[in-house]
Amino acid sequence: MNSISVRALLVRGMLAGLIAGVLALAVAYFLGESRVDAAIALEEAHSHEHDGEELVSRALQSTAGLATGVLVFGVAIGGIAALVFCYALGRIGRFGPRATAALIAGAALLTVYVVPFLKYPANPPAVGNPDTIGRRTGLFFLMVALSVLLAVAAVILGRRLAPRLGNWNATIAAAAGYVVVIGLAYAFLPSFNEVGKDFPATLLWEFRLATLAVQVTLWTVFGVVFGHLTERLLAPGAASAGTSAAASNRTAAAAG
Repeated sequence: MNSISVRALLVRGMLAGLIAGVLALAVAYFLGESRVDAAIALEEAHSHEHDGEELVSRALQSTAGLATGVLVFGVAIGGIAALVFCYALGRIGRFGPRATAALIAGAALLTVYVVPFLKYPANPPAVGNPDTIGRRTGLFFLMVALSVLLAVAAVILGRRLAPRLGNWNATIAAAAGYVVVIGLAYAFLPSFNEVGKDFPATLLWEFRLATLAVQVTLWTVFGVVFGHLTERLLAPGAASAGTSAAASNRTAAAAG
């Protein structure tokens, strides 16, 4: 793949990430912010300490701050995923641009977020010991790194086993190896149970589901949009043929 194609794919990846970020921002605002406000209200109700005025107001955090964080993250992961796409296209099976984009988005959602989330789920304000926040953050990113590296190793293992076992059996063996090693990481890495007895379980559950919904929205929209953009760039004939066929079908249905 030449440098012009890589640059064009990088731009499309960042654009797809921006679009995905806009929709993920809407999910975060409408599903997550009310839970954050409720958790902050609980924290303030049980706290007798007053540290003075906030450096950044809650209104700014929930609007401009949230938008900046989500959109910048969307553009960043879009660019990274586009570079991964450049390497993966044609190397992970006989998949076209759209299918490759969908596979990358699904694998990223699983390895970058879902697997670490199951070990170290997100917590709202008022949950967690401030003294352990550094350790918890470090372990979460360690889990992300392990998950991504093990996923890459599983892909390499699957490709090496494919000539002997066949593609299907090699994929199952590589996936099983990934699950086993991740299970060992779950077992040996420390866990944290710092949810207070007075914190509502329903609010905690809703907050965690909201954070998961943000990531699912982000990666799903990215996979769909980026797949469409890459197919138009790399296989314009197939994309136009598919559009013409769909238009012909609609015309025939209307005539019938």
